[in-house]
Amino acid sequence: MPESPRVSLYQLSTYFLRLGALGFGGPVALVAAMRQDLVETRGWVSEEEYKIGLALSQLAPGPLAAQLAIYLGYSQFGILGATLTGICFFLPSFFIVVLLGWAYTSFGGLPWMKAVFYGVGASVIGIIAWSAYKLSSKTLARDWLLWGIAASAALYTVLTESEAVILFLLAGILTWLLKAPPKHWGRFIPSTSLVLLGALPNMQMTTLPSIFWFFFQAGAFVFGSGLAIVPFLYGGVVKEMAWLTDPQFVDAVAVAMITPGPVVITTAFIGFLVAGFSGASVAALATFLPAYLLTIIPAPYFKKYGRRADIAAFVDGVTAAATGAILGAVIVLGKRTLTDIPTWSLALMALLALWKIKKANEPIIVAVAALLGLLFFPLVQT
Repeated sequence: MPESPRVSLYQLSTYFLRLGALGFGGPVALVAAMRQDLVETRGWVSEEEYKIGLALSQLAPGPLAAQLAIYLGYSQFGILGATLTGICFFLPSFFIVVLLGWAYTSFGGLPWMKAVFYGVGASVIGIIAWSAYKLSSKTLARDWLLWGIAASAALYTVLTESEAVILFLLAGILTWLLKAPPKHWGRFIPSTSLVLLGALPNMQMTTLPSIFWFFFQAGAFVFGSGLAIVPFLYGGVVKEMAWLTDPQFVDAVAVAMITPGPVVITTAFIGFLVAGFSGASVAALATFLPAYLLTIIPAPYFKKYGRRADIAAFVDGVTAAATGAILGAVIVLGKRTLTDIPTWSLALMALLALWKIKKANEPIIVAVAALLGLLFFPLVQT
């Protein structure tokens, strides 16, 4: 932490509060905005600190933009700075999602709202498909090992319609062993056992504790993109615990697409549908807590150890598995959402817009799909 920060804690916190309220475009757009605003325009953060924070955020599990915000707060004001910047970045999207959850539960039976989500849900499939394509081309490149891991994860997701955390861990370990094998195998075996202990099955508990435990696990394995959480959530909240139906789950993802901030805020919407405001609060806290801890704990050591080959190889393997799971989720969710010509058309329109229009804005695509849903939905109901 610098002896004399070039910015006050109040200034940094209010900046992230505003970014959390107005920041659209996904993690890439948000981290680019941080660089433009904090490094180039205001000079509050050095280029070196920004690059270190971005590297740590890319390596550690969690929502990329949120972790970078937490790290930049930590680099300036320690744990207090990390806590306040993280809270300020999360709060706006959290309250927006809670309000949408209230409206959804209060008016979800109305024809106009069903029509809106009919269109929005279809467009979300196209958006996820495009994100999966971009993520695979970026993270897998021409590495056949990573492609094999991604294909296996995709196949598993399609066949089981769920996601197993242990497959993520095994993918990371396999890549680690093949690309940067440990020199001391005696140390490797017990450490691997400890890692595998993280893949415990969900515990049977009452609602709020079970919400916390499930979303804590989800937050700990968001690698590569915020959308990596989608197949994990689907397997848990729809298939295993039956907290939501298929249409409700797609609507939850859609809500995350039309709100500012990180995509993983969809967990707050799901929590609201399950247990009201307390469920939303517990789900959001549990999702972001791993990101917070996995940013501030390694931060002091990252400059020294962050570029180790074995760490990078493990993360590559997990990211490949996450990418494959997203590809599989597109198929699983698409089968349930794209049920007629209008929904297929809306999904393809979203996909083509993102492909052909360089600066296509996802919230605008979703808004247009909502309007088209109002037009098409009455036609398919007759």
